[in-house]
Amino acid sequence: MIVYIIKRIAAAIATLLVIMAVTFFLMNAIPGSPFLTEKSTPKQIELANAKYGLDKPLIVQFKNYVVNYLKGDLGTSLKMQEGTPVKNIIFHQGKFALSIKLGISALVLAIAVGIPLGCIAAYRRGGALDGFLRVVTTVGVAIPTFVLATLLLILFAVKLEWAPTISGSLTDFRSCVLPVISMSFYYTCYIAKLMRTSMLDAINQDYIRTARAKGVKTRSIVLKHALRNSLIPVITYLGPVIAGIITGSFVIESTFAIPGLGKYYVQCVLSRDYPIIMATTVVLSALVIIMNLVVDVAYKIVDPRISLTTKED
Repeated sequence: MIVYIIKRIAAAIATLLVIMAVTFFLMNAIPGSPFLTEKSTPKQIELANAKYGLDKPLIVQFKNYVVNYLKGDLGTSLKMQEGTPVKNIIFHQGKFALSIKLGISALVLAIAVGIPLGCIAAYRRGGALDGFLRVVTTVGVAIPTFVLATLLLILFAVKLEWAPTISGSLTDFRSCVLPVISMSFYYTCYIAKLMRTSMLDAINQDYIRTARAKGVKTRSIVLKHALRNSLIPVITYLGPVIAGIITGSFVIESTFAIPGLGKYYVQCVLSRDYPIIMATTVVLSALVIIMNLVVDVAYKIVDPRISLTTKED
């Protein structure tokens, strides 16, 4: 286990370097300058580039990025908050925390609703309830998030006035309801579909038939035996989802005017604020890698028969 984790950490570092390189060179391949405005002169742009080291060769700039990241320095904002350390913008101004709050709330709702729905659909397979849930989950996976968010906003915020049209900093329950539902609906439906398929496969296994033959109650079979083995595909799916969802949804944060990291990231891309784009991409990538490692370890917890090492190890 320890050897496996060490190897994964080494691979994670290499992966992050590749992601940083791709992001950096693609970002700089776009023509123009972040300091180019209607009032800026060539001399002003030249001075600004020199001030932030953007006048140096790209390979030198990239080397400086990597060295500074190893020191914990994510750079400073070029435009959005000129001169402000990127680390403060992401972690100390509440943007990342707000996105995490929204993402974790949506994730908890998706897991709490999706897994039971999948189990119920599998247990009632072929019935009216199963058919209804399959229709709902199929529609939920197919409908775009921005469409659902807009419909909920129009119906419950504009027409019925049950929720605010602007959620802001998510300070109360009413402001959280619509963004969380909009963000979690797709994941809820997908988890339910995964859970149903996996549960049906588990129910048809020999050990389940043996348990039935021994007179074990259906409830115990589902909860104690089938459920545990059925969770593996769901855990696999949750790895990258957790990282993506807790960093916020660009669409949801823009629709409900939530000043989270996702919305701010879009603004930085439009403004070509390179250091913030780089830092946000690296943070998201690191979360994806960490969550995938956590998923692999979770496999071992859910099913001790799974080996994380190969024969060569």
